[in-house]
Amino acid sequence: MNILYLNHYAGSPALGMEYRPYYLAREWVRAGHRVQVVAADFSHVRARQPQAGDQTIDGIAYRWLPTPPYQGNGLGRVKNIWAFCRQVWAMADRLVAEFQPDAVIASSTYPMDIWVARRIARKARARLVFEVHDLWPLSPIELSGMSPRHPFIRLVQKAEDDAYRDADVVVSMLPKVHSYMASRGLDLAKLTIVPNGITLDEWQGTPAPLRDDVARAIAERRAAGHTVVGYAGSMGLPNALDHLLDAAKALQGDRLAIVMVGDGHERARLAQRVADEGLPNVTMLPPIPKAQIPSLLAAIDIAFIGWQRVPIYRFGIAPNKLMDYMMAGCAVLHSVEAGNDPVAESGCGLTVAPESATAIADGLRRLAALPAAERQAMGERGRAFVLAYHTYPVLAQCFIQAMQR
Repeated sequence: MNILYLNHYAGSPALGMEYRPYYLAREWVRAGHRVQVVAADFSHVRARQPQAGDQTIDGIAYRWLPTPPYQGNGLGRVKNIWAFCRQVWAMADRLVAEFQPDAVIASSTYPMDIWVARRIARKARARLVFEVHDLWPLSPIELSGMSPRHPFIRLVQKAEDDAYRDADVVVSMLPKVHSYMASRGLDLAKLTIVPNGITLDEWQGTPAPLRDDVARAIAERRAAGHTVVGYAGSMGLPNALDHLLDAAKALQGDRLAIVMVGDGHERARLAQRVADEGLPNVTMLPPIPKAQIPSLLAAIDIAFIGWQRVPIYRFGIAPNKLMDYMMAGCAVLHSVEAGNDPVAESGCGLTVAPESATAIADGLRRLAALPAAERQAMGERGRAFVLAYHTYPVLAQCFIQAMQR
C-alpha cells in the first residue's frame, strides 16, 4: 500500500514532536508499505526544525514544505497553516504522479487539510482518511473561549463537517467521540479508534543516561530522604501545573520533592512562581532528549500528570506522556475528569479531581505512604496495560486494517 500522510506538525525522534506520524509510518514501512509524509518545515512543537526539501528518515520519505515561523496561536500560526495547505494543494498533481497513493491521510490537528487531502485522493482514486487528534473547532471554543461565530471557527467547522461527510475512513485518538461525530454527520461505520502508544525499541536495552543536572537533582532529593515526584513534558496551560505548584506549598512539611523536566509557553512563568513563592521542594530543569525519558522515569517514585477541568475531555484523552509513565512502570497520580482514564482502567495509580491543589497533595501523600512494593505493583499493572493495548505495532496494524476495509 502507498500511504500519503499529510501532517503539518510531523516530527521524528531527532526533531521532536509530533512523534505519532513517525512511529506509525515506521511500522508501516517495516510491514512493506511505502509512506510519504508531507509536513511543514516550521512547527511550534518541534525541538529542532528541518530544512525545506526531501529527506528520508528510517525508510520514511519526508517532504518538508517551507512555511513562515510563528509564536503562539495568533495570526502568525494562521499564516503558517495557510502556507502549508496552499502548497500541498498546488502540488497535488505532482504528489499523485510521483507517489501514486492508495490512501491519503489528513492528520494535521486542524481539519482544513481535509480539503487538500480530498483533492489528492480524488485525483489518485485513493482512500481518503481523516485522522482526528483533537476535536476542532470544539477544542478552541471550549479551551480558548473562541466564539462559534468567529470567522476562523466557522471555517474550521466547515472543514470538520466536510471531513465526516467525505472521508472513507475516520481514525480518532480519542475513544469517546462516537455521539459527537454522529451529531456532526459521521456514519459511525467509518470510525476506528487508534489511541496513542509507545514504541518498544525505545524501552529495550540500556537507556541513555540522564543528563548530569537531572541525575544530580534527583540524587540530592533521595539523599535527603524524600519521595521523588516527577513531571516530564510540556509546560503549557492544558497541563495545569499551577495546581501542582499550589500542592507543593501544602506539601512543604512532607518528605516529598517535585522534579519538573520540560519546556513550554508557561515554563518561565512557573519558574518565576517557584522563585517568588520560595518552594524549596520544587526543582525545575530544562527538557531532556526523548532517549533519556526512560532513565528519568526509572529514577522517580511517583509520576504526575494533570489536566484542566474542561468539558472537552468528556470525549476522552490520549496523552503520550501517560503512555511513557505507564511503560516505565511508574505509579501515577492522575489529576483529571475525562471520558476515559487509563490510570483507573489499569490500576497503575490514583486518580484525583482536576484543578484541586488539596486533592493533588492528598493523592501524593497517599501514594508516598504506600510501601515501595505496592507502588511497584501499580507500575507493573500499567506496563502490562500498555503492552497489551498501546504499542505501535498493534496500533499501526489496526490503522492499516481500517484503511483496507
